[in-house]
Amino acid sequence: MNSTAQHSTAQHSTAQLTNLISKLKEIFQINQPDLDFGIYRILNSRSKEISQFLEKTLPEKIGNALGQNINQETAVYNHLYEFFSRYYDSGDFVSLRRYKGNTYAIPYAGEEVMLHWANKDQYYTKSGENFSNYAFYLADDKRVQFRLVEADTNKDNRKDNEQKRLFVLSEQPIEETAENLVIPFEYKALGKNDKQADYIDQAVEQLKSHPFANAVWQELFRLAPTEKDAKRTLLKKYLQDYTTKNTADYFIHKNLGAFLSGELDFYIKNEVMNLDDIQTETAFAEIEQNLQLIKIFKQVAQEIIAFLAQLEDFQKKLWLKKKFVTAVYYLITLDKLPDTLAEIALKNEQQIKQWQTLFNMDASGENLQNLRQKAPHLVVDTSLFAADFQAAVLKQMDDLDRQTDGVLIHSDNFQALNLLQARYKEQVKCIYIDPPYNTGEDDFLYKDNYQSSSWLSMFECRLALSKTYLNSEGFLVCHMDEHEHLSLEWLIKQIFNNGDMGKLIWDKRNPKGDAKGIATQHEYVHFATKNISNLDDECAFVRNKFNAENMLRKAELLIKKYGVSEQSKSEFKKWIRENNELSGGERAYNQIDENGDVYRAVSMAWPNKKKAPDEYFIPLIHPKTKKPCPVPARGWRNPPKTMNELLEKNLILFGDDETTIPNRKYLLKENLTENVPSLYYMAGSDDELFNNLGIQFENPKPIKAAQYFISTTARNYNSTILDYFAGSGTTAHAVINLNREDGGKRHYILVEQGEYFDTVLKPRIQKVIFAENYKDGKPQADNSGSFNGVSQLVKVLKLESYEDTLNNLELKKVATDLFSPKVQQDYLLHYMLDVESRDSLLNSDHFAKPFDYQLNITTTSAGAYAPQGIDLVETFNYLIGLKVAHIDDNRARSIVAVTGTMPNGEQAFILWRDCEKVGYAELNRYLESRSINPADSEYQVVYINGDHNVPTVFADSDDVVRTLKVRQIETEFLARMFEM
Repeated sequence: MNSTAQHSTAQHSTAQLTNLISKLKEIFQINQPDLDFGIYRILNSRSKEISQFLEKTLPEKIGNALGQNINQETAVYNHLYEFFSRYYDSGDFVSLRRYKGNTYAIPYAGEEVMLHWANKDQYYTKSGENFSNYAFYLADDKRVQFRLVEADTNKDNRKDNEQKRLFVLSEQPIEETAENLVIPFEYKALGKNDKQADYIDQAVEQLKSHPFANAVWQELFRLAPTEKDAKRTLLKKYLQDYTTKNTADYFIHKNLGAFLSGELDFYIKNEVMNLDDIQTETAFAEIEQNLQLIKIFKQVAQEIIAFLAQLEDFQKKLWLKKKFVTAVYYLITLDKLPDTLAEIALKNEQQIKQWQTLFNMDASGENLQNLRQKAPHLVVDTSLFAADFQAAVLKQMDDLDRQTDGVLIHSDNFQALNLLQARYKEQVKCIYIDPPYNTGEDDFLYKDNYQSSSWLSMFECRLALSKTYLNSEGFLVCHMDEHEHLSLEWLIKQIFNNGDMGKLIWDKRNPKGDAKGIATQHEYVHFATKNISNLDDECAFVRNKFNAENMLRKAELLIKKYGVSEQSKSEFKKWIRENNELSGGERAYNQIDENGDVYRAVSMAWPNKKKAPDEYFIPLIHPKTKKPCPVPARGWRNPPKTMNELLEKNLILFGDDETTIPNRKYLLKENLTENVPSLYYMAGSDDELFNNLGIQFENPKPIKAAQYFISTTARNYNSTILDYFAGSGTTAHAVINLNREDGGKRHYILVEQGEYFDTVLKPRIQKVIFAENYKDGKPQADNSGSFNGVSQLVKVLKLESYEDTLNNLELKKVATDLFSPKVQQDYLLHYMLDVESRDSLLNSDHFAKPFDYQLNITTTSAGAYAPQGIDLVETFNYLIGLKVAHIDDNRARSIVAVTGTMPNGEQAFILWRDCEKVGYAELNRYLESRSINPADSEYQVVYINGDHNVPTVFADSDDVVRTLKVRQIETEFLARMFEM
């Protein structure tokens, strides 16, 4: 090869190496030093070491191994670039196995039927909050919001494969007030080669020339420079954050190392060794010559995979980490508070103002006893009070968890389900959810070209986790429309196996007016049960006969007026005949017997085509003629024993003589329920309801439908209902209404991450607790002056987010200078992230002063954060699954004591203390005052934070040894928090 050719080859090799390094920096997420949030911030802090590996160590290793053979080096660079590029897409690894070129192969394990989706082995981590509502603050609390006014989506997720969606400044007008600036954006499908960075620069330049009325907005163009971009403005910084948060990092792979290692072998066999050409002698010779190339390619690729696996496993660890409780408070009705605490509530100006806003109730200067009589169900919000008020409320509550009617959780639903699973395992009777339908027009964010795949990954993890909450008789009820109902059906079959009960069609009686083709007027409701045998109980899954109570009441009124007479029977039949609200089955109950019971006649014939057994043909004797009556052609429905029982109970109807086949008498009072049909008809919306409540929310789920479906699956009056797509809070409203109707004690657990948690969900629950009906935002009393409120205790939790976890991480550099180069490289590729972040989130030192522990918690959708206290006490209760009986929160004495029942039935005592103020002697005196010792403790297990010398063994005078299990909170806390 002449020198010109060698020079050209060397240039080509250098270009390939440059492309490879650029791609790997993108994959390692150190190519955007301007981003200072999440995993980008963490990796940018170690970009120097990572760049050193990519730019120096890696090419030197390849060059030395291949004897500086430039052609082979270039081939390795090309293969590395090709291999890693095909699986990486905007911050995520997508499980797409390519056979060759654009031909794909799906891993198959011999299943009869299989559904495969591109992100099947991944956790969906994206939050939709930043998509449509991203806001930040300038000086003097001036608020700037990026509002999404239009999203260009494709519903079949195929037609725009040659395009990608980018955020573009909208032509709609900018909204400006003295305090707020709203900048509209569109999410548009543009050319495949278009870049978001270019559109960001365009937006900044356009906004610079905008004639703002208030000069304060010029602060947006204040410089916020970085090493790479010295002229970057504050506006550009926020636009970079906004667009990146919404277009990248949707998934975390569950086992990236194993996936890429398997794909690497597949790639080598199919695309490096050229097995298709192995029959030709020349091809075989080429394979032999390239064994060294293959060896170094695989070795380097495995090292890169090791680092990527470290990065992905690190993120998975943080995603699966149980999240801290960042805040807890209670909503409690006035009737549950003693006078001393109620008087404090009456003097709280914030509480008085909230009552006025929510309930149109002016309680200022009101006498407590008058207020108790007039409005016993005023909702006291302990978040409006100093901490000692809530502590006093809890101290006077015994059996706290049993008395708690509802739990409202402001959190990502996966994180809430992950934290609460020990506490509520196998305790939920009904999961009632209305997840995003993935229409392309809802708030569900999906990765370009992976709309259904994104949805499946999101829902599969949450559905599988929530199944563990169901008790042995529990049901899943899940709404879905035509977009994903087939995917949902498959998921349910995989997760619930033979517990899949099929789906019901809800006819909304209102065809979509903007439809192209068939105008859809229905959606689906899928049902499943954890234990299909529980359907053997004929009352396990039934619906109420809607008008049964009215029918019984009408019969009662007629009998009071006419007695059990022909006139009352005739009038009742006429009323039934003329009542258009009755179903066909209800109309059949048109007779009154001599006892005044409403009944219907039902055939007792054998229901199957084949003839019944011989003993089912014994004739019944007519009570008057004493002659045998005819037997149905295929026999009786019931065996002789049952027939005799029916005769004894006078539940068989005979004709005037023996010539008529007898029927069975069904009493309405004993048959107030019926099977749930596969069709449900209910039209209308809850727009009027929300207008009357004075709350704004788009497309709420109708409460009538929620009550119908919950009543069929949570018939036990003390059932617990879980909804982890809570939206506006319809499920809690429905449960409260059902309890109001039948005096039940059903409990509800709602999870919602939307910002409307505080503006819609919570105030809605407060309103429906206080009063049953509203008009124009004001509660309406009935004729007796009662608001028909309900007595409630509701717990409200806020949890740390995944983003909070990332933003609180700090990597503490480890001195590796004394390590050999090989050890340094091994540390970088396998251990760096885990080792250097080890004490970042929580370590044993934090438990010495547990009431002072703080994290930086996000306060705006743009990612601003502030230090906030973390409730380690509440977090630990959930980690160990404690059913709390009592909380004695005495932080004035630096002690909090909790008692309750563990999941295994053991009685537990948990003691938290400030170890600097409560030492060994003070601790022992406190425990002795509570009779907590091995000799006579009522508790089987005791948890204490910090070091102690609490005795755990006691021998009495008869040498009988008794022990007390004392466990360290720190050890248990850390183990359970990172338990997978």
